Amino acid sequence: MSISLTPDQERLIQAKLQSGKYRSVEAVLEMALRLLDEYDRADAEWVEEV
Repeated sequence: MSISLTPDQERLIQAKLQSGKYRSVEAVLEMALRLLDEYDRADAEWVEEV
């Protein structure tokens, strides 16, 4: 799979790498996708409750 990032997205990823919290671009994207999944699940639960 190939993706294109905006300059702002690239800067954000580089900043995360420079912070030392993440060791690779893949690690940053893995966390982002994990959080997106959590958000989607929480949103679906909220819709069911309402």
